[in-house]
Amino acid sequence: MGLVNRIIQNLEVTHEPNLTITEQLIANDDLLPVEPRKRTWRAYNYIAFWTADTFNINMWMIVSSMIQLGMSWWQAWICVWLGYGVAAPFLVLNARPGAIFHVMFPIVNRTSFGMFGSLWCVFNRAAMACIWYGVQASIGGSCVLVMLRAMWPSIYDLPNSMPASSGTNTRDYMCFFLFWLISLPIIWFPVHKVRHFFLVTPILMPIASITFLIWCIVKAHGIGPIVHQPSTLHGSKLGWAMVVSSMSCISNEVTLVTNAPDFASRARTPSAALYPQLFTIPTSAAFISLIGILVSSSSQAIYGTAIWSPIELLGNFLDDNPSKATRFGVWFISASFMLAQVTTNICANSVSAGCDLTALFPRFINIRRGGYIAAIVGLAMCPWNLLKNSNEFTSYLSAYSVFLSSISGVMVTEYYFVRKGHYNVKDLYNAEKGSWYWYTYGINFRAYTAYISGILINVVGFAGATGRTVPLAATRVYELSFFTGFGVSAIVYWALNRIFPVIGAADTFEEIDVSGYECTARSSQDVEEVDIDTKDGGYRSASER
Repeated sequence: MGLVNRIIQNLEVTHEPNLTITEQLIANDDLLPVEPRKRTWRAYNYIAFWTADTFNINMWMIVSSMIQLGMSWWQAWICVWLGYGVAAPFLVLNARPGAIFHVMFPIVNRTSFGMFGSLWCVFNRAAMACIWYGVQASIGGSCVLVMLRAMWPSIYDLPNSMPASSGTNTRDYMCFFLFWLISLPIIWFPVHKVRHFFLVTPILMPIASITFLIWCIVKAHGIGPIVHQPSTLHGSKLGWAMVVSSMSCISNEVTLVTNAPDFASRARTPSAALYPQLFTIPTSAAFISLIGILVSSSSQAIYGTAIWSPIELLGNFLDDNPSKATRFGVWFISASFMLAQVTTNICANSVSAGCDLTALFPRFINIRRGGYIAAIVGLAMCPWNLLKNSNEFTSYLSAYSVFLSSISGVMVTEYYFVRKGHYNVKDLYNAEKGSWYWYTYGINFRAYTAYISGILINVVGFAGATGRTVPLAATRVYELSFFTGFGVSAIVYWALNRIFPVIGAADTFEEIDVSGYECTARSSQDVEEVDIDTKDGGYRSASER
């Protein structure tokens, strides 16, 4: 047993000595409120963060399905503005507790779902982040393939040594693995330092995207037919097509709406996490999708059919013995997309998974270890198999957006309408009966009732999305799944708290920590510094320091 204990101790993350098992289950250094010296994110960091997050291949192609439904390009573009313009306020609302009290999503979630009830919500978000990590890495592998092909054309004909059951081939797997490997060093950096990495993509990607656009327009001798193509939908069909398309944009953002406190907790000031996020999200999404529309329209003039994937289009440029200039241009643009995919994977998936897994296993996992676990899961899950059947994958994502929107509805209602900004930060790490967030054995059944209600209203419509015959009304409700899930869970949670009030419920809105945790932490730090100074041979007062 001595050897086993030593192995366990070596696997544990750094923590204070003599902690009980319960204390080790609810906190470690990464779960505590972010220290003032690590609150380094300014307004421009959030602008860079969201610009970096939206400059990816999925965002480039997001209007393709809308135009294929029969909308004109400008109608599809309006849907992007509407979808991300609506998602941004919800994200800012949910990020607010993180920006004020400097705690991450798993800890904010404890305020509504309870000390242990929050674990299911955190697991949901962690699973989503790990899956998306693998999917984005698989897409990033296609960028690496075009990069390598631009340098060494023979790579495209690399002999295959993998069995058909693998679902891939040697060439594609090698490129996927290289992308996966390139991402690993970035995961090492802590969240308050990785912000510097996000400053690269907002500079590089606009240059690469505009260069790509100009190149395609010159090659096509114009911007192509898509921008002149009228809508084939009219009346209510057009209206619902726009609603569904806008909702797909919101669903694409709902994972980040849910864990918005993760990055907001690093804000230097609360305002830094407010307006930059509110305006940058829809603006950057609209910009990159517009570039995607114009490039794809030009591709139709060049090849006779619209090519929505920028990587596929760049691959076509390498056909028929391209010049060295063409190969360099393709290499530069594909390398930019590859970097954008790395950035998206870090900011949207790696950090999120790291925060969530830390809350699930705080004794053994911190944010860094959690990020690497997400990378391993993303590698082991063979994500290329998910992408083979895009319809099933899209249905799965839509279903998960229902789960996450219901969680967000409860969290937002808890902060703004139940306890109205009042926090007890000490009790966020207190698993004793009588603490604010203990509820019933660590689980808030009000929250779970509301959460399940937000899911149930969409169940019939989801069955219709999987091919079952259901009433049209249920389909319409499901098409509005973010609002129905969020709205129903919010209303039910508010009503239950009116009937069964919780400890700390407030009458007026005021963002305050009633436990005085920040002041206590600073006092403890001052005492530690005094002890150190005394050991060094003298005492210095706080004013002298």
